[in-house]
Amino acid sequence: MRRLLSALAVTSFLLTSLPAISLANSLPGFTLFSGVKGENQLPFRLDFGGNVNAWDRYRLRIPAKKMNVAAAQFVVTYPKYYKGTFDPKNIEVRVKNKKVPLSEVRWDRENRVIEIYPQEAVPAGSNVELVFSNVKNPAFGGIYYFNCSIQSPGDVPLSRYLGTWLLSIG
Repeated sequence: MRRLLSALAVTSFLLTSLPAISLANSLPGFTLFSGVKGENQLPFRLDFGGNVNAWDRYRLRIPAKKMNVAAAQFVVTYPKYYKGTFDPKNIEVRVKNKKVPLSEVRWDRENRVIEIYPQEAVPAGSNVELVFSNVKNPAFGGIYYFNCSIQSPGDVPLSRYLGTWLLSIG
């Protein structure tokens, strides 16, 4: 009977811990000492685990409450010490899980900026997901701060900081 209870306890522990392991790289969760206020941390998901020197897909999410104004352009900046690569041809913007047609995606490696231009402005109050496919993660692990800002449509576009994704690689 003791062996049966022990086996049952171990099995229960393993089965309940698997979902926690699979969600390890899905949202920022609780972060101490990041230097980024909680309200400025944006949710994300690394589809293939965020392993060093491996191919991955980043799902960088922007909640509707952060999209106070329409967005004619998304600007993602990343730190100098991030040595991964991006495929501008495989970057998407999704609203309500539907692909938004893009007019252009520019990756400025030297200045560490990715600029995404939708054909039409993304409306204010939308849940947005920036999907970066075919990303080659850096060879060394770490925490990488990806900042997001948007530019509003109009004659005088205004730039607005939306938040930061704290990506953990490795």
